[in-house]
Amino acid sequence: MPGDTYLTTAEAADYLKLKERKLYELVAEAAIPCTKVTGKWLFPRASLDRWLEAGMTGPAAAARAAPPVIAGSHDLLLEWAARDSVCGLALLAEGSSRGLERLAAGEAAVAAIHFHATDESDPPNLAAVSARADLADAVVVSFCRREQGLVVAPGNPLGLAAVEDAVARKARFAVRQPGAGAQLLLEAILARAGIAAGTLAVAAGPCATGSELALAVRVGRADCGIASRGVAETHGLAFLPLAWERFDLALRRRTYFEPGPQRLFALMRTPAFVARAAEFGGYDVSEAGTILLNR
Repeated sequence: MPGDTYLTTAEAADYLKLKERKLYELVAEAAIPCTKVTGKWLFPRASLDRWLEAGMTGPAAAARAAPPVIAGSHDLLLEWAARDSVCGLALLAEGSSRGLERLAAGEAAVAAIHFHATDESDPPNLAAVSARADLADAVVVSFCRREQGLVVAPGNPLGLAAVEDAVARKARFAVRQPGAGAQLLLEAILARAGIAAGTLAVAAGPCATGSELALAVRVGRADCGIASRGVAETHGLAFLPLAWERFDLALRRRTYFEPGPQRLFALMRTPAFVARAAEFGGYDVSEAGTILLNR
């Protein structure tokens, strides 16, 4: 058994200090990592270690298998990567804050996040994950850096130059839902400029995704809004750059090694991923796949 990658039922029971009968009960309940080969159960030693660790450090929800969902923020490159990698993970775009809540509650396998704060001295994504006691076994993986800005109609007919300028000219804003990364960026910009959020002329929203916000601007329901360069370019809109941000993936340590996420991470290391990022525009994927936090 020492050094073996896969353990038999008897070896796994001995390794976990359980009776074989109890081990079979866990298998029947799909509560323990294992695989069946030619009629025999095998237990990956590394997966057993992660299973034990999750049980020790996480809440009860962490011990259950989370649905194969990437919750949180929407991103065009992530949408393509999830589909092209055949990772089996569905996307549920509800904003960064809600994504992190779903991850902590065991309602999603991965959270796609891009937080913003008025104080940029600490990486806000890592700070948001580290602040949660219910994510004590979290891993944060870099997906990309992307450019966020003010999306306006083609040709910028109002001649807007910045968010402060748009507020002063009473431009109609399309906004995102509370807790969405783009909305947090807008709030941070307003806070730094000393502008009360209530002074915004809100015309459309809350928009669930950047693409929905761009549509509101393109059809004239709003004059502007915060979204990524990739969203602006795919919708044929003008783009006023504001900031580069980190867009990261948060997941539990045991989920990191599961086949679905591993297929996604594998695609992130390919030339095809780099090429697609360049096609969308406004992406830096030089650190894609880098582990930024391992709690």
